[in-house]
Amino acid sequence: MIAGQAFPARGIFGPRLAAAVALLLLTAIAAVALTFPALTGRIVDQANVISAETRSALEPKLAGLEAKSGIQLVVATVNSLEGQEIEPYANELFRTWKLGEKAKNNGVLLLVAPNEKRVRIEVGYGLEGTLTDALTKVIITNAIAPRFKTGDFSGGISRGVDDIITVLTTDSSEWEKRPSLRLDSQPAPTKDPFNWLIALIVVVVIILLIVSPGFRWFFFNVVIQILLSSGSSSSSSSGGSSGGGGFSGGGGSSGGGGASGSW
Repeated sequence: MIAGQAFPARGIFGPRLAAAVALLLLTAIAAVALTFPALTGRIVDQANVISAETRSALEPKLAGLEAKSGIQLVVATVNSLEGQEIEPYANELFRTWKLGEKAKNNGVLLLVAPNEKRVRIEVGYGLEGTLTDALTKVIITNAIAPRFKTGDFSGGISRGVDDIITVLTTDSSEWEKRPSLRLDSQPAPTKDPFNWLIALIVVVVIILLIVSPGFRWFFFNVVIQILLSSGSSSSSSSGGSSGGGGFSGGGGSSGGGGASGSW
């Protein structure tokens, strides 16, 4: 470093980097212990809360979205988050399933954990500018959570999928006309306690990186493995079907974009 030149700490260690570091640590810890359901199709209903009629109605919508746009939208319900917060669980599940096309990272995961009363829309890197954190929060608050409160999981999931597809496939001037997706009628957002968790984790990570050589080795080893995994070529670059005719992800990834909610 040139003498007298200040190190741009703020630019390098900004909020997004802090969130990424925290998410990396959370997902690394979660990956050690978590067991995920297999990706058997565009709807994985481990908790068995989606009716047969709703499944039959949703599957062609999800398949049609992927066929027309390449966007891979998957709905999943799980019996348990296994003691984890839904944010790192959803992100690791998304990465495990590799939703969306590898080159575009255009996957979306609608995850429901009925026992914990938690729901999350996890968004791939490539769609964060369209399906924003604010819009996913509105979809959860307006379309999904009210129906879940009455026990109507099929209705909440169906409406959530419809609104997600609307945002992804129509011009913004069109979906802004829909009352259910208008941001100007929403109350001021409350502070998300997850931000405090991120800040705490970042501080702990920094301290451990300074004082623990073993943790430094573990942490950077995880970083290198993730980078190598995301940078390696994939034999299947599109999120359609595997060689055996089954359903599979296309190599996409997510950096934690989206929103969570409860009921």
